[in-house]
Amino acid sequence: MRRISDRKPDQGRVGGRAMDGMGGKGPHQLGRLIDIESHLELEPATSEDGQGALSLPEPSRSVDLDAAQQAVRDLLVACGFDVSEGDLTETPRRVANAFAEFVTPVPFTMTTFANREGYDEMVLVRSIPFHSLCEHHLLPFVGVAHVGYLPADRLVGLSKLARAVDHFARGLQVQERLTSQIANYLQERLRPKGVGVILEADHMCMSLRGVHKRGAKTVTSTLLGAMRNDARARQEFLAATTTCSRSPCPVSGIPAPATSWTSNVSPTSCLSGSSARSTIAT
Repeated sequence: MRRISDRKPDQGRVGGRAMDGMGGKGPHQLGRLIDIESHLELEPATSEDGQGALSLPEPSRSVDLDAAQQAVRDLLVACGFDVSEGDLTETPRRVANAFAEFVTPVPFTMTTFANREGYDEMVLVRSIPFHSLCEHHLLPFVGVAHVGYLPADRLVGLSKLARAVDHFARGLQVQERLTSQIANYLQERLRPKGVGVILEADHMCMSLRGVHKRGAKTVTSTLLGAMRNDARARQEFLAATTTCSRSPCPVSGIPAPATSWTSNVSPTSCLSGSSARSTIAT
C-alpha cells in the first residue's frame, strides 16, 4: 500500500468524493486512501488561560477504501451472493465507507479551565451513549459510559468527557481496554485527584451469535487516584453511576440522556434521593 504522500489529490476519487460516508470530516482525505492520524494534540493544548497539558500519542494508520471495498465484495461472493447486479452492486462501497467511519477517531480539542474557585467535589457525566466494534468478531457493542473526576488545578469542558469516549470508541476495541484508555487519557491531561470510568454495554457477538444471550450487559470500570484509594470518593462515584443512573427505555432500549452532575452531597443522601446542595443538568 502506498502512503498518502505518494498519491495525487484526485487519484482514485469516485464522483469527486473520496469518502461520502464521512462527510469530509475527520481524517485527511486524498484519493481513496484515508490517513488516520492522532487527533488528540501531541503538543500542549491551549486552554482559556493559556495553559495546557500533554496528551497521549496514538499511532497513525490508513484505510484504503478501494481495498476495503474489494474485500467486502469478495466476502459476499464467498458467501454465495451475486454482487454484479441488483441491490447488492453498491453494498461493497457502502460497507467500506461505514467501516472506515467506525474505525476513524473523532477529532476534538481538549478544553480545560483553571479551577479558580478551588472546587474539589466530584464532577460526573453519566449515561453517555457510545458504540464501538468488537475486535474479535467485528460486531458492534453499544452502551453508555459514566465518566467522572475529582478536580485539582484544572476543570474540563463537560462535552469533552463525552468526546473522549467517542474518540477511543472509534476503532477495533475490547471493552476492558476502552475503559482504561478513557480513564488514563483524562488522568494524563487533567492531572486530577481521581478519575472514574464505568462502561455498560450490550455485545452483539453475545446476543446475535454464539450463546445468543440477548440483554446481557457487560460492565467494566477503571478507577484511578482518589477514586480508587479513597473510600468516600469511591462510594460516591459508584452510588451515582449505579443507584442514581437512569435505565434505558424497556421498549426501545434507547439509553437515557446524558446528565452532568456536580455534587456536594454524601453517598448516603444520594442513595436516599436527596437533592440538597447538588446540581443535575440534563
